[in-house]
Amino acid sequence: MPAETLPFSKAEYDRRLAKVRAAMSARNIDVLFIEDPSNMAWLTGYDGWSFYVHQGVMVFHDREPAWWGRTQDANGAVRTVWMEDEHVIGYADHFVQSTARHPMQDLAGRLRERGYASKRIGLELENYYFSAKAYLVLKDELPDADLVDATALVNWQRATKSDEEIAFMRKAARISEKIVDGIVERVEPGLNKNDLVADILGDAVRGADGNWGDYAAIVPLLPSGTDASAPHLTWDGRPFRKGEATFFEIAGCYRRYHAPFCRTVFLGKPPQDMLDAEKALVEGLEAGLEAARAGNPAGAVARALFGSLEKAGIQKEGRCGYPIGLSYPPDWGERTISFRKDDETILEPGMTFHFMPGLWMADWGLEITESILIKDSGPAECLCDRPRKLFVKD
Repeated sequence: MPAETLPFSKAEYDRRLAKVRAAMSARNIDVLFIEDPSNMAWLTGYDGWSFYVHQGVMVFHDREPAWWGRTQDANGAVRTVWMEDEHVIGYADHFVQSTARHPMQDLAGRLRERGYASKRIGLELENYYFSAKAYLVLKDELPDADLVDATALVNWQRATKSDEEIAFMRKAARISEKIVDGIVERVEPGLNKNDLVADILGDAVRGADGNWGDYAAIVPLLPSGTDASAPHLTWDGRPFRKGEATFFEIAGCYRRYHAPFCRTVFLGKPPQDMLDAEKALVEGLEAGLEAARAGNPAGAVARALFGSLEKAGIQKEGRCGYPIGLSYPPDWGERTISFRKDDETILEPGMTFHFMPGLWMADWGLEITESILIKDSGPAECLCDRPRKLFVKD
C-alpha cells in the first residue's frame, strides 16, 4: 500500500506527474526512464541511499509510474512511494556489480513485457547515475526501440516550486542560519577544522525550530588562506590560523530540500583589498537581487552583479547562480537555468536559486551568497536572514 508518511499531498504528486507527461507528449516520448534520484523522489517520494546501484522510475502515459531497482531496495520503495505495491519492481541481486550481466537486461525485459520494445523511450543520458554501459546494454536489448535523450526533461518541470516545496525550503533556511551562527561563534585560531565540521554536521542534523535536518547533497566546504582560492576543497585536521579568511559553504536540508548559504570569516585584521572586494561583492549581490524579478531573464542577474564588480576593477566570468530544491549527492543544483550573462530563461514566480557570486583570487577567496525566491512582484526574497558581510573575529 502507499507510504503513510509521504512528504507531500497526493494532489501535489498528481500535479508533478501531469507536468512530466505533458513534456513527454511534446517530445513524442512513449515511456520515460529516469535514474536521477532527485527526479525519482520528486515524482514518487522514493527516498533511500541506494543510488550507487542502478535504479529508476518508468513513467507511462496510461498507468501509474513504476519504481524499479534492486530487490532489497524495493522494501524501501514500498515504504516511501505513493504508488501501490504492484508498481514496485525489484531485480535479482546477481545483476548487482556483475561482470557477467547487467541490470539493464532486466529493465529491458520489463519494457518488452509492457509493449515498449519498439517504442520511443526517453533516457537521462547526461546524468551522474546513468552510465555509458547502461545505454549500450539497453540498445543491444531493445534493438527496435528509439532511445532518445531526455536529459533534464524532469528537471525543467521542477523549476517552479509549489507552496508545499517552498515551505520545506524555508525550514531548510532556518537550519542554514543555525549552522552559520554556530560557525561564527565557534571558529577561532587553533581550533582544528575537523572539530568545527563535527559541530557543523551536528547542527545540520539536529535541525532548527523543531524540524529535523537531513544530510546535504554536498559536504561542508571550508578552505582557508591560499586554499580558499579554490572553490571546492573540503577539510582536514589542520587548525584555523590568525591572518586568514575561510569561506564556509553549507546548506541546511529538510526532507531533501536545500537552502545553500555561504559566509566568510577572517581571523584577525583583513587586508584592504579583501575589504574592497567585500564592498563590491555586497553591492553586486544587492544589484543582482534587484534584477532577480519575475519577467526578467536569468542573465540580467549576472549582468547586474558583474557590472558592480567591474566598477571595482574585479573581472569575473562564468555563472553566479543556479536553481535549487530537492537534491541528492553529489550536487544540490537542479542543472537547468544558470545566472549567466547569456541565459535568456525568463524568471517566474516560485523559482528558487542559489545566488552564488564567489570570488576566488590568486591567494584568497570570499563567498557571500543567498538562497533566493522569485516573487510575484518586486525583487527576489532571501530565504536566509543573516548579515551580508565579511565576518571579522579578532
